[in-house]
Amino acid sequence: MSQNYHIVCLTGTREKLQMAAMFASVAAATGDRVTVFFSMNALPFFIKNSVQQPPVESRFGEMIESEVGVPPFKQLFKSAAELGDAKLLPCSMALDLLKITKEALDPEFGPPTGLTRFLNDAEGGQLLTF
Repeated sequence: MSQNYHIVCLTGTREKLQMAAMFASVAAATGDRVTVFFSMNALPFFIKNSVQQPPVESRFGEMIESEVGVPPFKQLFKSAAELGDAKLLPCSMALDLLKITKEALDPEFGPPTGLTRFLNDAEGGQLLTF
């Protein structure tokens, strides 16, 4: 029996983005349905060709960044979308505030989505916030 996971990424720290990406990729790879909603401080790290890196909260974030064999969060989200059919959705309000278009985001992203729509679709599933 598959689960429905709805993940909200709104903070822009390496540790939280990494954990959300690990959760999304593992759940998607095991056949669970996954939707990830990116807003506020998390969204700028998914602009095409951006070299901006999220800040670390602690030594653990530094270890994630420097450890060989730990896939970066962007790669994990991409794998979840490509291999597990996870949906990656940008927050329409955040796009408006940042004055960027959906086309400016990494290609794995789906259509801009409002919070009301995301919460409506999340009804009955597991909701996780990072």
